[in-house]
Amino acid sequence: MMTERDKITPVAWGSFVDLVQWRASQHPERQAYTFLHSSNKIPNITYGELDRQARAIGGWLQSFVASGERALLLYSPGIEYITAFLGCLYAGVIAVPAYPPHPNRPISRILSILDDSDTKLLLSTSSILANIEQFLEQHPELTTVRCLSTDEVPKDSEHVWKMPTINGEMIAFLQYTSGSTATPKGVMVSHDALLHNQNMITQAFAHTEQTTHVSWLPLYHDMGLIGNVLGSLYAGSQAVLMSPMTFLQRPIRWLQAISHYKAHTSGGPNFAYDLCVSKITPEQCETLDLSSWQRAFNGSEPVRAMTLQRFTEKFEPYGFHHTAFYPCYGLAEATLFVSGRTQTTIAPRVRQFRSDMLEQGQAVEAIETNTSANVFVSCGQTWLEQDIDIVNPETGARCQPGHVGEIWISGPNITQGYWNRAEETTHTFHAMVADNMQERVFLRTGDLGFIYQDELYVAGRIKDLIIIEGRNHYPQDIELTVEQSHEAIRTGCVAAFAVDTSDGEQLVVVAEIHRRYQPQQVSPTSDATEIVKMLTRVVRQAIAQHHDIKTHTIKLLQSGSIPKTSSGKIQRHACKKQYLNETLNIWHPKV
Repeated sequence: MMTERDKITPVAWGSFVDLVQWRASQHPERQAYTFLHSSNKIPNITYGELDRQARAIGGWLQSFVASGERALLLYSPGIEYITAFLGCLYAGVIAVPAYPPHPNRPISRILSILDDSDTKLLLSTSSILANIEQFLEQHPELTTVRCLSTDEVPKDSEHVWKMPTINGEMIAFLQYTSGSTATPKGVMVSHDALLHNQNMITQAFAHTEQTTHVSWLPLYHDMGLIGNVLGSLYAGSQAVLMSPMTFLQRPIRWLQAISHYKAHTSGGPNFAYDLCVSKITPEQCETLDLSSWQRAFNGSEPVRAMTLQRFTEKFEPYGFHHTAFYPCYGLAEATLFVSGRTQTTIAPRVRQFRSDMLEQGQAVEAIETNTSANVFVSCGQTWLEQDIDIVNPETGARCQPGHVGEIWISGPNITQGYWNRAEETTHTFHAMVADNMQERVFLRTGDLGFIYQDELYVAGRIKDLIIIEGRNHYPQDIELTVEQSHEAIRTGCVAAFAVDTSDGEQLVVVAEIHRRYQPQQVSPTSDATEIVKMLTRVVRQAIAQHHDIKTHTIKLLQSGSIPKTSSGKIQRHACKKQYLNETLNIWHPKV
């Protein structure tokens, strides 16, 4: 339990550069980061070395570009990514985190980021740059981009580094959104917003200098970069990192790292916990001790109660406690963290709300067990100086308590807007409540939610809301029903959306089928057409029973083909586009 003595007392750092230097001066030999490779190679770096490498890269960059220029980071997961990111901050250069292109995959996202940010500098390692030369040659627009390898920094660069002029309002980096609904946009994260949000996270998660973080989350993504890499740096603690692929290939590695390093904080979206439940064997669990795990955060939108329940049931015998689950809500436009639990000695609050009232925009708790209900997990409360309001997205008026509306946020953790997108910045970051007498501006999140008994519940994205015959339906609820309708449906690989037809808005569902599903074992005499009809019928009946909706079309897809963001979220708009263009990768059963 954290005592008053252990609590982090924020130092008046003017920038994240000041913070790193202060940490290095206080504890130069303390381990800052440890990186676990699947090859059992375990490089690490101290706070003192972190500062020296950041100075060297920063001094080197200052000889190439001026302060305020952008630098695209293309690194494999590892300590090199962190030192390059900090090196940009030390040079006064605006870092643009991204990830290297994969062979035989389009690099449209990278090209889009380069164009949007007007970046003329690309940082990576010599090996990665050698591998992507073919990509650079294939795109003439990249000829103006200068490529630098940070593993070739001259040894004397540390000594030529000069502290840039940095104030809290200056942009530290551009966090490009994952693109779940539109073209990625660069969120301008200032030093002030970053430091304030880190203070929020530290207080909410009860981090101290003795805290150990374990993370497999991508370093280019806000949850991985801000929540873990920079979060541990702010707290002055240690982070043990691994690549997403290391986790995905063998999920047990994540829990083994938590067990071995006695981690306090670790987490991820729903699918990470679901993957552990489905892939980790009882034999692999025998050596686990998860009793140190105090903050098992889940930042999915929304958090699934069933995910929490299944994970607890499987791993409670190995030291995991249900009170460790920390459902939270956040987004890049608010730097990262927005809300989380205040009471961490009890299990997360899970409530059922009447489906018929939710369809009308009201959150009424279901008391009777025979009432059709939707299950929601609380995302807790706001922290420090931040305010959360629920607002009618059409009128801008505050919603009555218990009514569903758009989540609006105001506070010093809100970022400055979107890079070079003045109109979108005004619309999203400068919203004003209709009865706002103080002329306070808010961030429009685009997420639907409601406040119930002083806690935030997230209902889904406004643009994803399905409205059929005047009734509101949240796609994630329909998707969960589909997942549970048959064992052949892959968890987290279903998309529900509405399409315009001559009969009005109609529901379309696309769902991936497990690779391991063997239909001939279920019905040896059935042909492929009959199997598809059977699965389609099961899905259609489940949706009708639980949601009272007639499904227009159901498409079964090959495993791994449904569009997702870099953070694993379903891209419903991309699914809809593929459906309309008839480019979905349809599943064909082998019988």
